[in-house]
Amino acid sequence: MNFKIITLIILIISIIILVGFFIYAPQLTGTVVENPDEKYTYTKAICNGSNYCQDHKIECEGKESISISPIQGAAVQHPDNWKDPRTNEQISKTC
Repeated sequence: MNFKIITLIILIISIIILVGFFIYAPQLTGTVVENPDEKYTYTKAICNGSNYCQDHKIECEGKESISISPIQGAAVQHPDNWKDPRTNEQISKTC
């Protein structure tokens, strides 16, 4: 009987500590959006007037692009009647 009570008390204390940790830990979800001036990289398709689109790796620091480089083998030629589904803002925005 005493073993069950001690085990139950230890379990309850452990749960309280874990709940407290999850509620009050400030770094649990990360700090991705805290500093928008950090460097980040993403890919984007850049298309020309003849509907030839190639993926590019875009490196940004904050809202400024540091470099734009094509990705070899990541290109497609769309038909003449193809229209880019992205908005003009999405097409022209780099960072």
